Amino acid sequence: MTIPQAAGRLQPSSSSVPSQFKSSTNSNYTAVWEPPHRTDTCNVVIFGESGAGKSSLVNLIAGTNTAVISSDIGGCTTGANPHDILIQNETLKVKLFDTPGLDEDRRGTVPDKEARRILGQRVQTLMEQGDLHLIIYCVRGENVIQTLHRNYEFIRSQVKRKVPIVLVVTSLESYDPDMEKWWRLNEKTISELGMTFDGHACVTTGMITQSNVTERGREQSYDAVCKLIEQCRLSNESAGLSRGTTHNIPSKLVARDTNIVLFGLGRVGKSSLINLMAGENVARTSSDMRACTLRWQKYAIKIDDKSYNVFDTAALEEPQLGIPQYLDAVENAYKLIRKLGRQGGVDLLLFCIRAGKLTPTLQYNYRLFHEFLCDEKVPIVVVVTYLENEVGEMDDWWKRNRDIFDEREVRVAGHACITAIKGNYPVRYEQSRTTIRELVKEFTADGQMEAWKGGDSTFVSFMRKLNGLLVGKEKPRMKKNVASRLTERCNLPSDVAKELADRIK
Repeated sequence: MTIPQAAGRLQPSSSSVPSQFKSSTNSNYTAVWEPPHRTDTCNVVIFGESGAGKSSLVNLIAGTNTAVISSDIGGCTTGANPHDILIQNETLKVKLFDTPGLDEDRRGTVPDKEARRILGQRVQTLMEQGDLHLIIYCVRGENVIQTLHRNYEFIRSQVKRKVPIVLVVTSLESYDPDMEKWWRLNEKTISELGMTFDGHACVTTGMITQSNVTERGREQSYDAVCKLIEQCRLSNESAGLSRGTTHNIPSKLVARDTNIVLFGLGRVGKSSLINLMAGENVARTSSDMRACTLRWQKYAIKIDDKSYNVFDTAALEEPQLGIPQYLDAVENAYKLIRKLGRQGGVDLLLFCIRAGKLTPTLQYNYRLFHEFLCDEKVPIVVVVTYLENEVGEMDDWWKRNRDIFDEREVRVAGHACITAIKGNYPVRYEQSRTTIRELVKEFTADGQMEAWKGGDSTFVSFMRKLNGLLVGKEKPRMKKNVASRLTERCNLPSDVAKELADRIK
């Protein structure tokens, strides 16, 4: 039977329903708008620009054309339309609220100002009822990332970090079968723009009849989006939250991996240390004088089936040797710490040094990360490298030098004396792998310490005040105070400290 369609618009139909919606007793489909009685409904608001594919996303999740879609220039959703759906083999009842597209002009189906009013009203009503569980920000993959920031800030202002926000990127048919590649290509840009999400899915919502849409791609997309919603439900259950509770758990939407920040001077073996921890060559290493890591790099590794994110930061050299490079490195480190603070926290600082003297530069870099960036609230451990030629046990180096660390106020919670060079020392190399892994496990064990999510450190206070709490003559005074502390505690030249205080924002 052919469903009549208005020109340019696809009307609701019961075709194209995935197998998970078919009845086990006959060939009829279970009507998704008449589910069995359930009380654990998960309420989800979908929002985004006009034409982002929000209604198509509803149809993908529903497995049927329950929402009207359009290829016309104007949007086709005029209100916050609810859709009751069963997902994950009919085990979870979801109410999806499809909202009008944002950013249309005054001649659009729903002008931008009205669309924001409708979205804001729906979100606030659900939150007042304690009945909003998830926000899905739907965007088209080909859109310029910078344009997404305005709508992201709008929804954040509405939920005030009380509801998880996830990103669903549509129209990624050209990336199939590796649609996740879009995220890998854009993750850093998203972070640099200050946007953080509690999960993401890279999908296609196109119909099978389109030449570049595959059945496998749609199934993969369905599973990815349903997983985000399912994880929201699981987080509610694990937190003991009942229906009727508006929750403030953005970092608990998914089981968060442990975040480790690695820092140190150049050519101390940070990249080799990551490869040692991972058990394979995941980070590029080099024997020349150029730094391998120019900005922070993220490496996902596993130790005994537990996932860790290790963030290798750019080397912090003597500021006198290259002021612009030093400022870039510190600024990037600050942005990384701030990003991790929004996404669940920093669990451990790894301070990597080469066996030798504890130079003033090492002391100042220690203070920069431990005191200024992390407010002395993140456990910090030191990893001493290039000990393959140490006479006796590698740990003997620490026994001889630990008092110097205390005398110079470089206080660490633990240490590892290792070699990250396999070469002619395979036994010591494997011993080093065990040592560093045990150190990481010890200081990131479950319940050891809640991950630090940012606080009123010097830098954080500085930024908050510069971003609006201080006005007029107070802002220059605040900058001057921060610059003075950077000069005093981190031994930065006054001109470098002043420029750093000006640049970080």
